[in-house]
Amino acid sequence: MGEHRFLVGLIGSGVGPSLTPALHMRAADRLGLAYIYRTVELGTEDVSELLRMAEVLGFDALNITHPVKTRVLPYLDELDDLATELGSVNTVLLREGRRLGRNTDWTGFTRSFRAGLPDVPLGCVALVGAGGAGMSVGHALLTLGVRRLRIVDVRPDRAHTLADRLAGLFPASEVTAIETGQLGPDPDGFVHCTPTGMAARPGLPFDPGLLQPRHWVADIVYRPLQTELLRTAAARGCRTLNGSGMTVHQALETFTLITGRTPDAAAMTEHFRELVATETA
Repeated sequence: MGEHRFLVGLIGSGVGPSLTPALHMRAADRLGLAYIYRTVELGTEDVSELLRMAEVLGFDALNITHPVKTRVLPYLDELDDLATELGSVNTVLLREGRRLGRNTDWTGFTRSFRAGLPDVPLGCVALVGAGGAGMSVGHALLTLGVRRLRIVDVRPDRAHTLADRLAGLFPASEVTAIETGQLGPDPDGFVHCTPTGMAARPGLPFDPGLLQPRHWVADIVYRPLQTELLRTAAARGCRTLNGSGMTVHQALETFTLITGRTPDAAAMTEHFRELVATETA
């Protein structure tokens, strides 16, 4: 039999500019693997139909991004323990007619946070955004030791649903949903998990007047790398963390799940920097 040729896709809205395909294919090239990665822009198709088409076309796996991370769940055959707890997946492995849901956003954020903000206070943290990424990041924050997590979302019902879910998983921590107008300067840090600030959706996710030099701010957006939120926070003296580390680490783990091979983390990080530098040059 010949060498296996990997076929992978990314499903979501606005996925055309994603850097993930380039990261995966360069990593595969270094390892001598035949690997093709394609983006699939979410249109009017039902998620179940996209999964069926991917199976027919012989895809090995799919990355899942906004706004499909929770919508895809009813169409999967299996979730691992972490994906079950999170109620969200960013990776679907297609194996012998079965659809296996996994989540590497959690690992990506955790590793990035530990490296970029290793000694910041975690007494109280505000999480802005309660979608699929917010669930993964909220779980990671509580695992990292956050004692009080305040969740805010433009849809209050979604913030309450996430708060209830995380409170059940972390009974030793205090997890509450708050209204946007209740987001004050009390938290030690702010973590942003919505599409606001992306190149196609510029702007600020909350009132920058809340930020003080004692705060730290993390943003999972990486296009652009320095969002308006991070630029504003840095100008106010805050420590900041951009979305590059989460992007690289989740890509690395996803690649490993798909291929069984582990890419060189330093090489993938350097490639990411090259891609970003090319865009901003």
